[in-house]
This record gives sequence, structure tokens and C-alpha cells, in this order.
Amino acid sequence: MSQGDEAQPKRREIQVKVTEEVASGVYSNMVMAHHTDSEFTIDFLHVQPQAPVALVRSRVITSPRNVRRLIKVLQESLDKYEMMHGTVEMPPANPGEFKH
Repeated sequence: MSQGDEAQPKRREIQVKVTEEVASGVYSNMVMAHHTDSEFTIDFLHVQPQAPVALVRSRVITSPRNVRRLIKVLQESLDKYEMMHGTVEMPPANPGEFKH
């Protein structure tokens, strides 16, 4: 074993299990994010057109470090998607649009 091998942290494999309920997923057409000094709360919502209420379908509370990882993996995934399917264009903001 060389010195370089000793400096490498050992990777551990984690087996991921998904329950049937979680595997089916939930539909979300809106996302809101809030944060404190120690954690981020990300709400995935569903809002019907012309409806005055958005329903929170799922809430994830996580650390700033995990948010950084999430941003990285989502950007990598979006880049791959756009290479296959073209650029995802953002529509212009609507005057009454929700903000975080």
C-alpha cells in the first residue's frame, strides 16, 4: 500500500430501500425554500390553476452541506438532460408569482 492509498477515505456502500408508498412519488409544480442558520426546509407544493391555496405535498429538512450536495447533483442531472433533450427555457416571471 502506498502513502497515497492511506490518505484516501474508504468509501462505504449504503443499501437504499424505498417503501412502496414513497416509490410512487408525489407530483409537485412549485417549490419553496426557507432556512435558518443551521438547516434548510424545502417544501414541494401542488397548486391548481386559479386556486388560491397551494398544498404542501412533501417537506424536506436538511443541513446546508446537504443542500450544497443537492444543488450539485441536480445541476449535473439537468446538464445531462439538456444534452439529450435541449435547453430548458424558463418562462418570464408572472407579476403575481409566488416567491420564496
